[in-house]
Amino acid sequence: MTTKSYSQQMAEFAANLQFEDIPADAIKEAKRFLLDSMGCALAAVNNDDMAAMYRFTEKLGGTPEATVIGTGHKTNAPNAALMNCLLTRALDYNDIYWEQDPSHPSDIIGAALAAAEANGKTGADALVAILIAYELELRWCHAAEPGAREVGWHHATLTQFVSPLVAGRMYDLDIDQLVAATGISGSSHFTLGGVVAGHLTNMKNTADPMASQAGVFAALMAREGYSGPVEVIEGKEGLMEVLNNVTWHPEELLKGLGETFLITRCAYKAFPTEALTHQPITAALTIRQEQNLSAEDIAEVLVETTTRGADILSDPSKYKPETRETADHSLPYVVAAALADGHVLPSSFSDEKLKDPAIWDLLGKIKVIADPEIDALFPGLKRARVTITTTFGDKYTAKIDYAKGAPENPLTDEELIAKFRANAEGVLNKEQQDAAIEATWNFEGIEDLGAYMRLFVRD
Repeated sequence: MTTKSYSQQMAEFAANLQFEDIPADAIKEAKRFLLDSMGCALAAVNNDDMAAMYRFTEKLGGTPEATVIGTGHKTNAPNAALMNCLLTRALDYNDIYWEQDPSHPSDIIGAALAAAEANGKTGADALVAILIAYELELRWCHAAEPGAREVGWHHATLTQFVSPLVAGRMYDLDIDQLVAATGISGSSHFTLGGVVAGHLTNMKNTADPMASQAGVFAALMAREGYSGPVEVIEGKEGLMEVLNNVTWHPEELLKGLGETFLITRCAYKAFPTEALTHQPITAALTIRQEQNLSAEDIAEVLVETTTRGADILSDPSKYKPETRETADHSLPYVVAAALADGHVLPSSFSDEKLKDPAIWDLLGKIKVIADPEIDALFPGLKRARVTITTTFGDKYTAKIDYAKGAPENPLTDEELIAKFRANAEGVLNKEQQDAAIEATWNFEGIEDLGAYMRLFVRD
């Protein structure tokens, strides 16, 4: 008997998953992540970098079959996927899952919606695609030890194997075509971790959306009969043979697939920053609030975190951030902003805030060190400890294991709606926000995805 490739087994899951077979709690989380992602996208609509990408997308042209968030421009599914996935990702405010590897599976939602709209699918159909995205992407986060990110590869490297199956389901590809699409995308979009190291550029946000767009392209190619490597994961010079400085556990890709829905274990972000900054931010805010401290009261701040947090998020460039992309991946900056203002919001990375004297004064008082005991707990537990010494000589310490938004410390529906409204403000008026929220809570009943997408066109 011929052993089925991993690509084929994942393709069978993507082809066979039915809406009625998905548990109610997984459907609810899919809708919650959809609302959260659309809010994150709206928060980025007016950014300068997004303005550049809007211009780029419009200049590409394309068959008007899928709607772009914010402007309402219609283009082809791959272009709409790139733009909408990028809007979702732009502020680093969307979801996070981190086991051996980190990932933001909502980076693929824009591709699911674009492919679904282009093919006249319903909301229930699109929810199936979103669940395919989460269930496959999250399992990839368990497949390598240490994670591929730990040896220098960005998580878009994982997304390239998932997005073609998400899009392919919306194009009604058969299993052989889904396998071909996986091979096409999965052999051509490996992404260097350098996009999130050192001085950061717009590519920090764009790498994963490009891998999501690649899945739509691959699905379209496979639909026309184009072939791709069948054993792109385990075959000769495939993923596992080439990325051989990790130990692969490919069985994790299939473990509980279709039976255990991991989407309920994915986390939301309470802050628009890199995931490992959330525990230190929470700890700093806890001390600030409990001790009623102002920025002027603070003499020193010690942040104890993982080696990755001390290295990638606290290298010299992170103490002198000049761009939003560097600042929201700067552990010293986000802690300084939290202590200066009592919060970390998208506005914390405005040009004005990047020059705020209060934040810059605090930056020089912050020291970040790696704690071997915290490293030993990672990635199962992402602990951080913050100690603040005041100008009066007092010391206060807070230890945080679960940031707000984690399954162990969840965002309620009310908190999620409040986050959506804060993100949508300035783009949608109150009535538009109400309509978008109601439509998303009832998304499985949507018959016209184009009408749904038009709810997210700026006022």
